[in-house]
Amino acid sequence: MDSQLFYEPAAGKKPGILVFPEVFGLGEHALSRAKQLASLGYVVLACDLHGGRRIIHDFNQIRPILESLRSDVERMRARARGGLDALRACPEVDPDRIAAIGYCFGGTMALELARSGADISGVVGFHSGLGTVAAQDARNIKAKVLVCIGADDPSIPPEQRRAFEEEMRAGKVDWQMTVFGGVVHSFTNPESDKMGRHEMARYDARADARSWRQMRELFDEIFEGKSGA
Repeated sequence: MDSQLFYEPAAGKKPGILVFPEVFGLGEHALSRAKQLASLGYVVLACDLHGGRRIIHDFNQIRPILESLRSDVERMRARARGGLDALRACPEVDPDRIAAIGYCFGGTMALELARSGADISGVVGFHSGLGTVAAQDARNIKAKVLVCIGADDPSIPPEQRRAFEEEMRAGKVDWQMTVFGGVVHSFTNPESDKMGRHEMARYDARADARSWRQMRELFDEIFEGKSGA
């Protein structure tokens, strides 16, 4: 996995953030968000998804890879833990203050990392798939969880949201979900409009800003106000 580390040199150990990208791979969207987080004083690892920094745009190629990972949850979790282990080993990082965020399938990976019982403080999923084949593992979650979802996202229908709520309650997780009205998938990525499928994927500047602000507030809480400027 060819991931990329971002941080601004400063004295002392800083909170660490894992950034898992959209299903296509580690592209400019996730990298730009990692840079933003680094500018706030975090040490950030933007995680490779497919190995060798591959970007896969063809849905016919992506679909079998995606289904393979979804069905083999331990493989998905192991991939996410690899990123966590690499970030935790960085001398600039406070290993007791780490969170994970993800976009689209990357959000699913961040949630599965939490379900594995990983010792992380927080998880944020942006338009992330909420389904899992191991809902019983929610009892292992130690992190505070925030998911930000478009109300009209066809890939995350209301029944998936309800199942996630039931899973979080059963696991006694500290969780919150924000559902943005009139918003579909990939609302944080300005490049999503280029797909030409606005009924499925569309950038929404207001939902993007609001969800980012909610993430910042969660980080202030879990890192005791030490999130930088």
